[in-house]
Amino acid sequence: MKNISCCFTGHREINPEDVPFVAEKLSEEILKCIENGIRRFYAGGAIGFDTLAARCVLALKEEYPDTELHIIMPCENQTRGWSEENKAAHSDILSKADEVKCLSDNYYTGCMQARNRYMVENSSVCISYLTKTAGGSAYTVNYARKSGLEIINIADYFQASN
Repeated sequence: MKNISCCFTGHREINPEDVPFVAEKLSEEILKCIENGIRRFYAGGAIGFDTLAARCVLALKEEYPDTELHIIMPCENQTRGWSEENKAAHSDILSKADEVKCLSDNYYTGCMQARNRYMVENSSVCISYLTKTAGGSAYTVNYARKSGLEIINIADYFQASN
């Protein structure tokens, strides 16, 4: 299944003015993946880029019904401290996903990295939104690169368009 799978990683905060451009480029890259045989998409269920990626997959699923969205949550209480709006968006995505997998009952130090490693280890492509050289998304992209995944960074489109 790894050769037909793609994972997402990216920042929780995206400049609101950039969201339409990020969503457009993200949809284009997901569509390219689908056209190249990718059918399974793994998102981590976090706010920001994960939510945007899941929504893009769900939108494309209408035209490509054999496309699957798998939400891989690090822990049951991932949404603790989120706004009601973010919790509602998360619940909506979970209700439409093909699979929701929770890797731990409770939060623990390192559970986010465990979730990210799981997604990378089950994918051949990693679509990211990476603008910083440190943090969880940078760790995940570096791990994906070392694991031999094809890396697509949506943030690279911003540099190309400037």
